[in-house]
Amino acid sequence: MRLLVSNDDGIFAPGLRALANTLAQAGHGVTVVAPDRERSATGHGLTLHKPIRVEPVTGFFDPTVTAWACTGTPADCVKLALGRLLTHPPDLVVSGINQGQNLGTDILYSGTVSAAMEGLIENIPGVALSLASYTEPEFGVASRFAAGLIQQLSREPLPSAILLNVNIPAVAAQQIAGVCLTRQGVRRYTDQFDERTDPRGRTYYWLAGTAIEDEPEPDEGGHSDHWPTDVATVRNHKISITPLQYNLTHAPGLATLANWSGLNQGLYWLKD
Repeated sequence: MRLLVSNDDGIFAPGLRALANTLAQAGHGVTVVAPDRERSATGHGLTLHKPIRVEPVTGFFDPTVTAWACTGTPADCVKLALGRLLTHPPDLVVSGINQGQNLGTDILYSGTVSAAMEGLIENIPGVALSLASYTEPEFGVASRFAAGLIQQLSREPLPSAILLNVNIPAVAAQQIAGVCLTRQGVRRYTDQFDERTDPRGRTYYWLAGTAIEDEPEPDEGGHSDHWPTDVATVRNHKISITPLQYNLTHAPGLATLANWSGLNQGLYWLKD
């Protein structure tokens, strides 16, 4: 398969190198376009007010991998690759392997997920991969699982409108308890701003939140969905695979709003 690989931890991140090299050694055609520095938690931001530059990167990846360092965000990297750098569209956009989990509401901030989501916007399916540890540097288990998953996708391709958000527990292979299809859970943070003073006496703030892994929200009928959440699955040492889409429309909300008695009279709200 032709694979476009990106991330948000930067072009020289060990997770990206492990992923790209493992996929190349499995026989895939791999092109890497990744940020030239860490761009974690940038979400789906794009660079609009300054130029984006790219430089080739040699000697870091497998010799068969073509790699570029980009001054933009993860979404910029994929958008630029699809629009200018690649001569043929990839079969799949693969992002990661991120250092740290992307579970629940993390996906709204994640540059890892946004890189793959940018491909999805162009009708190219994607996979976002994250290792559920901010400190564990061993990506062997995650990269081997990624290679197996992409081999499966080569046999049974995804519909173009699906992105798989994959989170791998940071444990040895023999401690992985299974692989589960999951739904997005709820992972909130207590936003703690550490107030500090710079050498000139001016106050600044450093964001350092603590994760709160809540129970899942009930569905519209008041019952929890029968699919397990990504948060609970990874906590139980299982690999979580959550299908995502970029359409955020709340379908039950449309039905509720359609029953508003005054909605069709909305223009009258604008009159004096």
